[in-house]
Amino acid sequence: MTLPITPTVLILAAGRSERFRAASGGMDKLEADLGGRRVRDWVLATVQSSGLSWHVVERSHTAHLTLPGMGDSIACGVAATAQAQGWLVLPADLPLVQARTLLQVAQALSTHTVVVPSWQGERGHPVGFAAACRADLLALSGDSGARAVVQRHGAHLLPVNDAGCVMDVDTPEALESARRSLAAKSQSPL
Repeated sequence: MTLPITPTVLILAAGRSERFRAASGGMDKLEADLGGRRVRDWVLATVQSSGLSWHVVERSHTAHLTLPGMGDSIACGVAATAQAQGWLVLPADLPLVQARTLLQVAQALSTHTVVVPSWQGERGHPVGFAAACRADLLALSGDSGARAVVQRHGAHLLPVNDAGCVMDVDTPEALESARRSLAAKSQSPL
């Protein structure tokens, strides 16, 4: 797929994983095993296979902030990739998102300012932002992510055939569901 613009994928891996840690006895969800790989490694492999440029926002990038949230992570990622033609914001806890979804969102950014993939009516990730959103993304802070930017610019909902775009692993139960989905995929003939 040839893209008119090539956005950078911001992989958000700076979160504290508090809900998962509380329910799992202290485990970091991004380090959890899923089919022999860490959750974060699944996300990174998917992004790499998309061919898009990428940047991982780690805890060390937001350590200078008091109680950083998702908005801070996005702002740090945009600042680190300021020359990008746009951004796909992808939390690192969506291990089953597909590379083709990333490419579909990137493609849609050629005609829309904000693109939100959806699966069966549920909004998912990565959320795509055109370069016109740069200043708004840099101004983000706190825990509400980029909701205000999506509202300000309006979102184009892009239906995709990818349950992985809505399947985060915020709880041990969600991780187990992802394990079952992965096992079912490996059992189905292609």
